Amino acid sequence: MQKLSIIKFKPKPGCLDEFAANLSAYNETKHRVFHLMKSGEELHAIVIRDANILAQDAAEGVTFLDSQRHLLQEFDSVNRHTIPLSGDLVYTTVK
Repeated sequence: MQKLSIIKFKPKPGCLDEFAANLSAYNETKHRVFHLMKSGEELHAIVIRDANILAQDAAEGVTFLDSQRHLLQEFDSVNRHTIPLSGDLVYTTVK
């Protein structure tokens, strides 16, 4: 089973390019599908990975994020620097 995750980030003003570059470089070291989408002043990371690595991959992602928090705004006191969503990938097509 594969999992799809969408993680929303809100870089601080003037920090979007730096954070996007750092996030992209970090994901080049991983063996999974990764896309980065810009929507206004927010970034959305879209990740597809095998279910058996989700927990470890997420934990490593939090460690990476700890080094990047100075570039991000908090959304609110509950979500803090990210708004994550993960679930089972039920359909995909490749052309």
